Amino acid sequence: MLAGELYVAAGEELTADARRVAGWMDRYNGSIAATQRDHAALLREIMAEVGEGAYIRPPFRCDYGYNISLGKGVFLNFNCVILDVVKVAIGDRTQIGPGVQILTADHPRDPAQRRAGLEFGRPVTIGADVWIGGGAIVLPGVTIGDGAIVGAGAVVTRDVRPGATVVGNPARERPA
Repeated sequence: MLAGELYVAAGEELTADARRVAGWMDRYNGSIAATQRDHAALLREIMAEVGEGAYIRPPFRCDYGYNISLGKGVFLNFNCVILDVVKVAIGDRTQIGPGVQILTADHPRDPAQRRAGLEFGRPVTIGADVWIGGGAIVLPGVTIGDGAIVGAGAVVTRDVRPGATVVGNPARERPA
């Protein structure tokens, strides 16, 4: 799975991991009134890396948590979803609006492979100082460069160069 190879998500090990993170999400999402320090401690229980000052406002959903790395000062607003079947890296000081979805899970184009329950993942990398507007969707395999802006509701289907502003569905660069 981590290498981007086909895998079966319903396997015993991944099912156990999903149950573990479900319990963690119950605790995290029930901690709305907790301090940012308490939230950081909870994030560190499940995530690969949590930079100083990183914060996710509950509720929050993820597949496993252990494939997510948050840089310093990262902020995710309410109702964000990260499907982290492979690595998701979010750079320092990046701000992510409410309801954003970051998706790494993908499915074979061959219907027989899908019927067999096979999936694969493609990593997502979001640079430093990025702003992603509310309701945006970042699809598997996308890299968003440092300082880029993703407009609210945009569907990011391909890489975004550093400093660019993209909007729409599919997201396209907005002329300066």
